[in-house]
Amino acid sequence: MVDAEKLKPMANAIRMLAVDAVEAANSGHPGLPMGAADIVTTLFVHHINVDPAHPEWPNRDRFVLSAGHGSMLLYALYHLLGFEDFPIDELKRFRQLGSRTAGHPEYGHGRGIETTTGPLGQGLATAVGMALGERILNAEYGDDIVDHRTFVLASDGDLMEGISHEAISLAGHLKLNKLTVIFDDNGISIDGPTSLSESGDVIQRFEAAGWAAERIDGHDAAAIDAALKRAAISDKPTLIAAKTQIGFGSPNKANSSKAHGSPLGAAEVAATREALGWTAAPFEVPEEIRDSWRIAGLRAAQSHREWRQHFDAMDAEERATFERRKRGDLPGEFAPAMAALREQLKEERPALATRKSSERILNTVNSLLPETVGGSADLTGSVNTKTDQLAGIEPGAYGGRYVHYGIREHGMAAAMNGMALEGGLIPYAGTFLTFSDYCRPAIRLSALMGLRVVYVMTHDSIGLGEDGPTHQPVEHLAALRAIPNLVTLRPCDIVETADAWEIALTHDGPTVLVLTRQNLPTLSVEPGGENRSKRGAYKIREAEDTPLATLFATGSEVEIAVDAATQLTGLGIPTDVVSVPSMDLFEEADDDYRSAIIGEAPVKVAIEAAVRFGWDQIIGRDGVFIGMKGFGASGPYKELYEHFGITPSAVVAAVRERLGR
Repeated sequence: MVDAEKLKPMANAIRMLAVDAVEAANSGHPGLPMGAADIVTTLFVHHINVDPAHPEWPNRDRFVLSAGHGSMLLYALYHLLGFEDFPIDELKRFRQLGSRTAGHPEYGHGRGIETTTGPLGQGLATAVGMALGERILNAEYGDDIVDHRTFVLASDGDLMEGISHEAISLAGHLKLNKLTVIFDDNGISIDGPTSLSESGDVIQRFEAAGWAAERIDGHDAAAIDAALKRAAISDKPTLIAAKTQIGFGSPNKANSSKAHGSPLGAAEVAATREALGWTAAPFEVPEEIRDSWRIAGLRAAQSHREWRQHFDAMDAEERATFERRKRGDLPGEFAPAMAALREQLKEERPALATRKSSERILNTVNSLLPETVGGSADLTGSVNTKTDQLAGIEPGAYGGRYVHYGIREHGMAAAMNGMALEGGLIPYAGTFLTFSDYCRPAIRLSALMGLRVVYVMTHDSIGLGEDGPTHQPVEHLAALRAIPNLVTLRPCDIVETADAWEIALTHDGPTVLVLTRQNLPTLSVEPGGENRSKRGAYKIREAEDTPLATLFATGSEVEIAVDAATQLTGLGIPTDVVSVPSMDLFEEADDDYRSAIIGEAPVKVAIEAAVRFGWDQIIGRDGVFIGMKGFGASGPYKELYEHFGITPSAVVAAVRERLGR
């Protein structure tokens, strides 16, 4: 039984800390923390299991503030509960450079922030991945080790964004009943009432997607408590649409857009203090209320101790594997196995599309790493992400390691972020490179958070052929390379594909593997098991004499470069060929290495079936570019390469013209 009278001043502490912080920063969103304070107070006092003394306890419940603009709700809550990273001085520095209390919650800034939110819809979709990751790990380790819930506080904007449709559909299909979304249904957006742009029935929408859904009064503690209890025993994910008043307590700005995205102002702050009966000075919390919050913070400590007993009783080897996976370490046998695989592939020299090469590499990877979870956006047979070791995950049955995401690229990418944040899992999934645009906002958040997520993007150029320019990416490589902390890899053969997977699995951040539809010969045949791609570029063919030309290429165009170099050498023009599987890694290489690879040949040519953007850092503005200047066309891929002039003969002609030969 909840004590509503006791909870009211606890909620008011959240409200006033949020108001004070926004006022001090002269920037922020006070309305949501004021409106949703009753919801999170009941949730954290009576339901959610988090241990402020151990914020990274593996079996804690997860709380995602998808409505990230209301970040002071989270910071005030964590301060009151006793999270070490959120002392009162951090609240006073809200939205200031270098503070943990950024304008939107930033993963890694303070322990307790489960994910970066701000772009609306992303938190909700990421939470679906967290809930799925929890079920996968539960199927593997059992209830004693992994059994927790994921809670989301979402705004009207979260539910308007298109990604929310993908996310709730997937969660409903998979019956992720450990997921509870609380909708802060305040009916207000920046422009005014949500009725300006929205008239749908959110309850019917979620029910149609396979969720349990209900409406409650978001300021009634007993109603909130009862709804959360029903969610805890549901066999479906649950939506609780909690009707609230934005800016609750503000006499003149509550229930209006005036409370949404700007400080209340000194006069309204004073009026709000009076209306709420809050007599404490700014950033001060009465001792009795602070004690009530600290007691609430201790509630989950017993659950944590019980979990620790179960964890310590695990088989030693199983416990060590669990800990290794949660740390993000790979097993010791991984690197030697990949080196041996490279040597084997160099002996075999198969001619395969790199999407098929990736499938072969994944057979080794998925055998070595039980933490990998594959998937695709309804393109499994095309992107080759499912190997023999991976059974499919089905509604209510989570013992597999392969997710059929359906045609939900954006939701897929965000869900992978959630699985990575859950910990102990390495998610990867595939679609066509041209559809990376659908994934881009979630990919950007992968990079911002530094998550180990692997995006497998196939059908990477005009080489896909007849599907035509809608499916033929030309600008996408440049767009992906522009994202900080994202490593984009375009391997030229099966050996470089093995390199790429090893890089992806050891990189502290996301990677994109860009793979072909058409077959490619094995060109990386230098003896040994070394990963030659790890510095981004290397000489795959070296001239016997001082080179007069250096050809730089990626992926399928390395074969063109090698053929052109052979012809040029026959014409008495010594030519180096540099494979550039990753511009991102090459940019990080030391200056001496970069200088040695770029060299001083008088003619430098870049060859890539994409736009030139980004290549001038290697070949200079005076360098020759053989590639795309516009969109592609529909036709057999060999004819397309001829049509667009991406051929060995075009390279030879360009070099000879520059040399006057």
